[in-house]
Amino acid sequence: MTVNADRAGGTGRTDGSPASPSPDGLRRELKVTDAAAFSVGLIGPVGAMALLGVGAAGLLGQGATWAFVFAIAGVLLVGYGFIKMSRHVSHTGSVYALVGRTIGARTGFVAGCALFMAYATIGTGSTIEVALFFNKVLSRLHLLGAGTSEWIWTDLVGLAVVVALSLSEVRVLTRILLCCELVGAVLVGVLSIVILVRTGTGHAPGGRTLGWHFLSLPSGTGFGTIAGAAVFGFLAFAGFEGAAALGEETVNPKREIPRALKITMAVVGSFFLLAIVGESVGYGSTSAGAAVFAAAEDPYGSLADQYIGSAFGVLLDLVAAFSVFAITLGTVNGAARVGYAVLRDAGVRGPAVRLTRRGAPVGMICVTSAIILCCAVGQRLAGTGVVDAAFYWLTLGTIALLAAYALATAGALRFLFLGGQRRAPRWQVVVPLLALAFIVYTIFKNVVGVEGPYRVFPYIALGVLAVATLVVSAVPGLAERLRGRIAQSEHEHHLEPEES
Repeated sequence: MTVNADRAGGTGRTDGSPASPSPDGLRRELKVTDAAAFSVGLIGPVGAMALLGVGAAGLLGQGATWAFVFAIAGVLLVGYGFIKMSRHVSHTGSVYALVGRTIGARTGFVAGCALFMAYATIGTGSTIEVALFFNKVLSRLHLLGAGTSEWIWTDLVGLAVVVALSLSEVRVLTRILLCCELVGAVLVGVLSIVILVRTGTGHAPGGRTLGWHFLSLPSGTGFGTIAGAAVFGFLAFAGFEGAAALGEETVNPKREIPRALKITMAVVGSFFLLAIVGESVGYGSTSAGAAVFAAAEDPYGSLADQYIGSAFGVLLDLVAAFSVFAITLGTVNGAARVGYAVLRDAGVRGPAVRLTRRGAPVGMICVTSAIILCCAVGQRLAGTGVVDAAFYWLTLGTIALLAAYALATAGALRFLFLGGQRRAPRWQVVVPLLALAFIVYTIFKNVVGVEGPYRVFPYIALGVLAVATLVVSAVPGLAERLRGRIAQSEHEHHLEPEES
């Protein structure tokens, strides 16, 4: 494959030392903090919790916390496969390369398409969410009419900024993502602690008190309902594996990427538990309080108004807008790197696989952003409200993401335990088996018995995967090219022995 003339250049290091370029022009310059920042930014924990706790409360009432406990357990199981495999495979294609290396190039291509679809659709939902929270800020400041429902113009501006920032150096990108989330996480943490202190000391509004009601489930709630609600927790964690897409841009990736994944799961999981407990306790222990929580469009703002003050509520809405903006920034760049890797390995040439001098996959950034633009504009032309529009795309993305996770976990199971060489202690085989069961059951609960537009989302995801399967099977020589490139990449990026 021919390397474009503008793919190389620059040092990429702020300390003056040269960045190590990959054979195709991606620059190997990131450290563990950068990789973790990319995953955290792609998750966007502050923005994720701004609405997803509401979704869980709609199913579990006061016990919305259980949806996140369930999801954290599942993500830890799924994360096992990513951590183990990242010690063996470092590739910008993430799931595409992991599955291609372990199951086969055809299945890897399908997994890559699933991950690209997941990032693009989650990016669409988060782009729409930017308008939801930013318009609330403008409304609170009386710069926008309270009844104004238009959201597309804010999204267009936000998406244009995303494209501009995406063309910068990847190190700059990870710093922006980290800053967006760090400030918001501190403010949400302050709100949660204030809520716990005031309810614990008897100074909460409405006489609300601190207790264990946030672990109480509505009468008749079964395991299946909790698993169904866990889709909101899974969606909150969407992108935790994002660091794997930096496998060709990270120094010592087979050591640093697994560390970044561990850091991401630990930090984000802790934040989610603090935030969901704070929200549940803040709305009160009664069924009426849980109903208000489940109907809230702005839980951060409404709780801040009650427990701290309206100015803090405006600030929280602003950081929520920046957080979902960071999700869009992360998903656009994650999808671009996965798409670039698949097309590059398939032997595609031209603008779609072009890199800038700074190492950004500009062709796929533009393609991904165009897809998000078309989806968002189409949703607005259909007259969908901003909240429904966001949830539609986020849910579709979660289903596609779960499919990618299932294939990656199956690949890890095969590679680690079922090959000629066992690469992990035998007793650990239970971890990927439980992860697969968890993923399959969660998909099942979000396919069977759902209503409205959500009924068709599994079929959309299945259709995309079917088309991907048809393409990789029908195009002459495609699977062989992918297989060769994955093997070549494994040889090129074998920088140091894996950790024990």
